[in-house]
Amino acid sequence: MTDAVADTAAPEPGLTRGDPLTPALFALAIFLSASLVFAVQPMITKLVLPTLGGSPSVWNTAMVFFQAALLAGYLYAHLLQRVRSIKAQVGIHLALLLLAASLLPLSINGALGDPNPAQPIVWLLGTLAISVGAPFAVLSATAPLLQAWFARVRAGHHDGQNPYVLYAASNLGSFLALISYPVVIEPLMTLSGQRYGWTGGYGAFIVLIAALAFVVWRRRAEGLAEAPVLPRSAPIPWLEKGRWVLLAAAPSSLMLGVTAHLTTDVASAPFLWVIPLALYLLTFVIAFQSRPWIPLWLTLTIQAALVAACLGLLPFKTGEWAVIFAIHIATFFFTTLMCHQLLAARRPAPDRLTEFYLLMSLGGVVGGAFTALLAPVVFQTVIEYPLVLVLTALFRPWGKGRATSIEWMWLAPVVVICLGPPLAIQYVLHNPEALSIISVQDIEMIARFLYGGAAIAAFMIRDRALLFACAIAIVTLSSHQVVSRYDWLHTERSFFGVMRVAGFNDPQMGGNVHMLMHGTTLHGAQARNPEFACSPTLYYSRTGPIGQVTEAVQLRRWDSTIGVIGQGSGGMAAYVRPDDRMTFFEIDPMVDRLSRDPNWFSFINGCAQAPVDTVLGDARLTIEQQPDRQYDLLLVDAFSSDAIPTHLLTVEALQTYLNKVKENGVVVLHLSNRNLEITQPVIAAARRLGAPELHQLYGETNEGGEMADASAEVVILSPTEQGLAEFRSDPRWRTIGDTEVRPWTDDYVNLFGSLIREVQTR
Repeated sequence: MTDAVADTAAPEPGLTRGDPLTPALFALAIFLSASLVFAVQPMITKLVLPTLGGSPSVWNTAMVFFQAALLAGYLYAHLLQRVRSIKAQVGIHLALLLLAASLLPLSINGALGDPNPAQPIVWLLGTLAISVGAPFAVLSATAPLLQAWFARVRAGHHDGQNPYVLYAASNLGSFLALISYPVVIEPLMTLSGQRYGWTGGYGAFIVLIAALAFVVWRRRAEGLAEAPVLPRSAPIPWLEKGRWVLLAAAPSSLMLGVTAHLTTDVASAPFLWVIPLALYLLTFVIAFQSRPWIPLWLTLTIQAALVAACLGLLPFKTGEWAVIFAIHIATFFFTTLMCHQLLAARRPAPDRLTEFYLLMSLGGVVGGAFTALLAPVVFQTVIEYPLVLVLTALFRPWGKGRATSIEWMWLAPVVVICLGPPLAIQYVLHNPEALSIISVQDIEMIARFLYGGAAIAAFMIRDRALLFACAIAIVTLSSHQVVSRYDWLHTERSFFGVMRVAGFNDPQMGGNVHMLMHGTTLHGAQARNPEFACSPTLYYSRTGPIGQVTEAVQLRRWDSTIGVIGQGSGGMAAYVRPDDRMTFFEIDPMVDRLSRDPNWFSFINGCAQAPVDTVLGDARLTIEQQPDRQYDLLLVDAFSSDAIPTHLLTVEALQTYLNKVKENGVVVLHLSNRNLEITQPVIAAARRLGAPELHQLYGETNEGGEMADASAEVVILSPTEQGLAEFRSDPRWRTIGDTEVRPWTDDYVNLFGSLIREVQTR
């Protein structure tokens, strides 16, 4: 992309003839600053992630901070243009870069102490601000500043008339930095190495700015004129400024929405964070090219097809994670590209450049704040993602004149098709005899094909923005009604996710069953019939590996001390005998409240035969405060949906667990996951510590009902061989062969490798 800024015109008077290094120096400086700005985002977020339980919301909240810091940087760049002397501007910027360098190397500032689980957002934003705010903001100002300087220094050259091409170079640097983070930087470097490497890059950037200062200041030394101030163009109408903000806000909101949608059921990890952000930046590269790789008309066509299909399939859950990922990513990419191409078509004259970027940045903050901060308060479920997808249809062409009768006719099949599946679902749910003819799963499968037809009909009116928006809104509402086959009794949302209590009829479990769901993952189920209510279910069933270990440990003594990381519905409390002590370690106060409410679950306040405690906060922080050698059993089962809090599976974490259990105590690690292979890093960590370990892969039987038990993959550890003695003779427990996988540590985690291993085993 730096080729786009090469100077092919005759040099202007006052510039040295044959000066190809000046454009190259500007492009290199912008490229490096952008790389640093976007490499630091996953890096610093990964550093802070463990203190907030690995929640997917950490990245979205951090993105709001980075967008706000970017806005601050753009505002500074805009205000700096009031200093007429370009030499003075360069001097001021160089001084601020040096001042911000005093906060390096990168680290998480502990001035605010440990986070309050009830108010984590304030802590997170404050910690990021004092840890990385200054260097990030001053770095982020570089792109608009250098483009403004370039337009003045190159005034009279053809490349000086279009400094926006440097924006493409900026976003290319950002894109490459983000892509390289999970693929190259994270797998090959420890966090310490990353921190110091980034600091070295910051130092190299200061040297580049000093070189640019020399280019600017040498004009006076050579008796050349000061770079001229660009002539002022007409003021921008407020309505046009509002369009800039909205066109920038929608992609920002979608970026966080699609990230949250994907990471909730996989992992809150850099390799998933950076893909939407990298594609977001790539759309800027394409949109601000002189000749975009993808023309706007083609973008509009592809986007219409993708968004109609995506919204019809969005609520359906399948095991084909790669297919779901591809559909969502493609829809996000082309919707974002559409918005940014429309934005690029409206860019103003070069003298309004910093104002344009300032309002674009404001739009980014507005969109990000809506998704990460406002939506969790306003909406009980995660509807902001499909809502914004529908609203972006209003940016599409509205057509000329009134809609024709044929265009209106295309809306009719959308309505008719979308009425059928929800009505069929409701009929079956309220007429159990109909289940002998057709099942809910069959209706869902048929509905997917029907929504494909509705998507085609919607596509035919893609050039009528209002009609198209109505069509895809109808598809969205219908598809969400179809998958709501459970009787949702309660829905609540917190920083850590959306929890729903659902009712389900299971005759084998005495009728009504309550389930606690986060994303697509069950976090516990309890029969409401008193005869079955105190039977542990799902992963905690007595026949499963967790139940096997719990009962074996309880047979050793009449008063066991049990710790459980991850509370869920409180199912483990069903094992508590009169003299046992059980403590849950839970980060989300909402989960603790729901599991203790007898309207929903009674494992803790009803089944447990002794009081059960809950310690709120991230388990790594809170369990370290517990006395050593006090637990007979310590269960680690802290997954938010299927997202993995990796800091609970490192060598250091396992050492902490082993320190907290008695000499013959047992640590149980529940490692079931649909998308990532995480067992080998845990085994490698245990062997580095010299801790005896065993593994069991359990298949559910469902003999006692659909929620009676669940398949599970479990690893058990103990400080001594004595702790695993009775399990060694049990054929269900085995030793895994040698592994070459590198163990995870607090300084090194490779989730991308876990994804690759899982894909290879399928």
